Amino acid sequence: MDFETIVEDFGFSVVSEEELPEPTQVREDKLRTEELDRRLTKLYNTILPLLNNLRKNPESDYILWPNRVERIDEFESVISEIVDGDDI
Repeated sequence: MDFETIVEDFGFSVVSEEELPEPTQVREDKLRTEELDRRLTKLYNTILPLLNNLRKNPESDYILWPNRVERIDEFESVISEIVDGDDI
């Protein structure tokens, strides 16, 4: 290369921020954040119906809940799958 080419070019060009490649770690963190947000939303939406059902009749001193242990075990499994990320 001659002197004039080196002075004019310097081997780089200007790009916009949108044209820059996204760093790998930022991309991975973004994907992880999106996954955790999805799981947290799903967990919230899973628990909310239970709370709404428990709130339905506040005047009643008793809750009729047949097969309670089995239903709680099933619900606990669903929550564990969401928390562990196995609900896909």
